[in-house]
Amino acid sequence: MAGMDCDNNSGGGPAVEAKIFSAMITPHRSLGPRGFLIFMLCLGGLSFVSGMIFVSLGAWPVMGFFGLDVLLVYFAFRANYRAARAYEEVTVTASELTVRKIGHRGGVRQWTFNPLWVRLERIVHEEFGIERLFLVSHGRRLAIGGFLSPAEKASFARALSSALGEAKRGPTRTTSV
Repeated sequence: MAGMDCDNNSGGGPAVEAKIFSAMITPHRSLGPRGFLIFMLCLGGLSFVSGMIFVSLGAWPVMGFFGLDVLLVYFAFRANYRAARAYEEVTVTASELTVRKIGHRGGVRQWTFNPLWVRLERIVHEEFGIERLFLVSHGRRLAIGGFLSPAEKASFARALSSALGEAKRGPTRTTSV
């Protein structure tokens, strides 16, 4: 007769808990790659035409400045798209809340909390809604959801609060007859 495992984990590896809540928070970008191309073509064309007008008037050095502004706008957008690679992952299980922040360069920072000891703190502006969200545990605060708009923060806060409440209640057991 074989002995029984107390954790019912026959795979031998660590037991995997069911996720109560999981969210990936990414920065919003309103201008996609096609829109960026169209914008840059329009800006370049407008700068070229304006520069040619100045060249025809004899002010040829101005043409270089019109090219420089297009180049600066291009590099500003590229830096913005590079920063958009950052994101946050928030996961809640019955025994832990995990927050992973992945930077635009790929650096990962991770925090793990016990959901029984965590509360969600909101900083609300009466006109605009939720401005900031924090996870608070043992006197420490972790800002989350910085990429979200006030309405998205409100929706995220409701969903996360519900998941934390479910984790605090513990697993639901059903009885079978």
